[in-house]
Amino acid sequence: MALDEALLELVAAGGTGPVLRFYRWQQPTLSLGYFQPYAERHGHGPSRACPVVRRSSGGGAIVHDRELTYSLVLPAAHPLASNVVSLCDAVHAGLVAAVRLQGVAAQLCRPTRTDRTANHPFLCFARRTPGDVLVGDTKIAGSAQRRRQGATLQHGSVLLDRSQAAPELAGLAQLAKAPLDCQQLLECWTGQLEQRLGLHFEPRTFRAACTRRAGELTEKYRSAAWTQRR
Repeated sequence: MALDEALLELVAAGGTGPVLRFYRWQQPTLSLGYFQPYAERHGHGPSRACPVVRRSSGGGAIVHDRELTYSLVLPAAHPLASNVVSLCDAVHAGLVAAVRLQGVAAQLCRPTRTDRTANHPFLCFARRTPGDVLVGDTKIAGSAQRRRQGATLQHGSVLLDRSQAAPELAGLAQLAKAPLDCQQLLECWTGQLEQRLGLHFEPRTFRAACTRRAGELTEKYRSAAWTQRR
């Protein structure tokens, strides 16, 4: 979370171009959406033992365990940086294409008026939002955004397998007919994003200034003042 925000600041300041990042978590962790009340986490029994962090973006809570987290930062000059729906659709459509190449019939969520409900389940993957990635009726990917002057951050999660900290949620491992090749999925998704965003991504290490700033922001994300602010 801290590195995502540091990258957002760096791109906004013109210190680098677009950034695409994939990562996994060292231990099962619950991330709350920016606007979620902290007290709601106690209502979800399976994840009570997980450490908690609050994201800078909105949406429902995510159990980061057997999943893949991605973040994409675009400068404001990019054609999709200011269009919430188009950016989300481009990223998710790329994932749909990558998943389909592995034999899984994924699609974008296009709920009808009768599908929509006023309630908001605690977990992100129990919710259905236009543009989410579905396999059948099961949500396997969702995203959220945060903007600041000069750049847009979109980050999200792809469920790879069922987690003991969220056993009610199936992942791609339960939905696919054969084991998935995660590296192939990443490579294909990256290629799809390059085509749909008109970009070319190259592997790079983080700049020292970005790493240093992420370290500073880590203190914020670790603090109860941030995590329990709502």
